[in-house]
Amino acid sequence: MPNSIISPTANLSLARCNLGFVALRRCFQVGSTTLALCKSSMTSRVRVRCAAEDDAFYIRRCVELARTAIGCTSPNPMVGCVIVKDGKIVGEGFHPKAGQPHAEVFALKDAGILAENATAYVSLEPCNHYGRTPPCTEALINAKVKHVVVGMVDPNPIVASKGVERLRDSGIGVTVGVEEMLCRKLNEAYIHRMLTGRPFVTLRYTLSFNGSITNRLGKGADEPGGYFSQLLQEHDGIIIPGDQLTKISTLPTSHESGANQPFHVVIAKGVSSSLQLPGFIMKFASKIIVLADNEVKIQPEMQGVEVVILENITLSSILDYCGKRGMCSILLDFRGHSKSLSELLEGVLVENLVQKVVMEIYPFWRISDEYSSLPSGWKSLRLKNLESRTLSESVLVEGYI
Repeated sequence: MPNSIISPTANLSLARCNLGFVALRRCFQVGSTTLALCKSSMTSRVRVRCAAEDDAFYIRRCVELARTAIGCTSPNPMVGCVIVKDGKIVGEGFHPKAGQPHAEVFALKDAGILAENATAYVSLEPCNHYGRTPPCTEALINAKVKHVVVGMVDPNPIVASKGVERLRDSGIGVTVGVEEMLCRKLNEAYIHRMLTGRPFVTLRYTLSFNGSITNRLGKGADEPGGYFSQLLQEHDGIIIPGDQLTKISTLPTSHESGANQPFHVVIAKGVSSSLQLPGFIMKFASKIIVLADNEVKIQPEMQGVEVVILENITLSSILDYCGKRGMCSILLDFRGHSKSLSELLEGVLVENLVQKVVMEIYPFWRISDEYSSLPSGWKSLRLKNLESRTLSESVLVEGYI
């Protein structure tokens, strides 16, 4: 990535406004002005002076910066960093991609000599170990910052408070837990995988207003900025039931600029000898993983398609496998009459396998001979932390289990 420093720009004068939870919900306007930043640097550098802002303000700015790399960093978390001196933002950066320098490195380079005796704000605890990149704690120490404000401690056991301890041992003051809930929501998938070893699972489906699950996606699903396109951008993998392959004409893909497409995890449970894949799958071959419970032959043969044998195919075993592959998030797209997906969803509430639900509600009455519904155990489910927004033809509701 040439000149990977993310510098303040003229547009960042908006930083004078409230960058609270509303800023997180609008997702930093994912599109051509967002993920392109994962690949190129910004120009027209200006220095933004913020009048009497507090620690929370700058951590919210870190979160906004971090979201610039949405869909690019997995299995790493999204992280943003701001360097502030005398009430003035003198450096900014975010982690653009796994294997590339972390947010602190970009922000310190952006600040240059102004980092000395400044305060560094970072949405996630700086690392203190050598991995694919050197430890960020040493970069902060060498830059001679005087204070570090951390949004949340990193749940990764390799890091977990060790970065904070290293900074304090070096004489740098450290404040932890500023806007912690906002920072946790930013990396909810990463945190879940660190704590459980499994990906964070989102269940998505579409309802008619009489409660029937339909096979429909909202307007904009095939365009940049559409909610479904953004969902795919945010998730590392999407589960495709084998019995749906003959009912679709293309695989779900994100249309966001620069999006890293999710893995398509095809479930071939009970397939006797061969699995017939539609021809359009060929261009997605390197992103397709077929999970089967016995030896199967892919027809037609496609180079790049990976076949993995699991002794017992359940949602639990699928998530265990995906977690070991480094996937932090999985999308379960429940569309219409999929018997195999309905079977996968049986008992998931008991095992806490699904964390989030996204439902799109349409203003039409649907009558079908093939009525599709979620398993009976979902009837008593009550979602929490609900959010809703109106789309052009429907209402989108999100909640947590």
